Amino acid sequence: MPELHVADKCWSVEQGSNLLDALNQAGVAVPYSCRAGSCHACLVRCVQGEPLDLKPQALALAQHEQGWRLACQCQVVEDLQIEAFDPERDGLPAQVSALDWLSPTVLRLRLVTQRPLRYRAGQHVVLWTPGGIARPYSLASLPEEDRFLEFHLDCAHPGEFADAARQFKVGELVRLGELRGGALRYDPDWQEQPLWLLGAGTGLAPLSGVLREALRQEHQGPIRVVHVARDDSEFYLAAELQALAAEHPNLTVEWVLRSQLADYLPQLRVMARQTHALVCGHPDTVEAFAKRLFLAGLSRNQLLADRFLTRG
Repeated sequence: MPELHVADKCWSVEQGSNLLDALNQAGVAVPYSCRAGSCHACLVRCVQGEPLDLKPQALALAQHEQGWRLACQCQVVEDLQIEAFDPERDGLPAQVSALDWLSPTVLRLRLVTQRPLRYRAGQHVVLWTPGGIARPYSLASLPEEDRFLEFHLDCAHPGEFADAARQFKVGELVRLGELRGGALRYDPDWQEQPLWLLGAGTGLAPLSGVLREALRQEHQGPIRVVHVARDDSEFYLAAELQALAAEHPNLTVEWVLRSQLADYLPQLRVMARQTHALVCGHPDTVEAFAKRLFLAGLSRNQLLADRFLTRG
């Protein structure tokens, strides 16, 4: 049976064991959210030995060469010496600069990093609380315009990170883990084409950054923004979106209650073959939008989707 070595701990595991499970079951706390190789919260570094990596393409080549692996995607097939991701050592420090409740359940978190973070609208990054709780969140800010990193945290339901975030204080230090490309982006080649941004809940966060990027680049085609929420109080960027729509004649904004979504979806008709749609939010809503858009004639390469994790 292969052995795992972490700091001063050493134990045997079954051949082919999932690395994430083997670590957590032995008391080595490695965070995770998706278990699908997407969130990257479970980064570990292989100092000696090599696991069977089921998703090597999920990490950049440079990370692989440095020994980093996603524990949820690795099987233990030989002796391994592992170092868990240490936010104090490996993370980027960031200070809480502002905390605001945009709705009864949506907390806006703004961070200022101690050194610049190069990112683009639509990306996401793993956030680490001072207590070592990690979760990926999408960026709602725009690097060309904002001096802070902005995140919209859905605190409607209990969860380790959401519970910790409610206790954040201005001036407190958190840590940033890996920055991820994410599925959402704005392409300047779309300048003259229709752009649809369809978000559910805080799925609006990265789409708001993509929208501002499109407007910054003077997008000429029509832009349609649709926000789906549980109730009227959760249309948390309504005033800002209305102001943008007043400034830009090519921008229209629609608000849809989740209870009305089934009746709303048949109204989505793709009038132009070059339409590009970006969809973000709860997996069920993303799937409903995607299914309707495919039925309406949108090709798969014209749909970019980001399904939010449901763990808190």
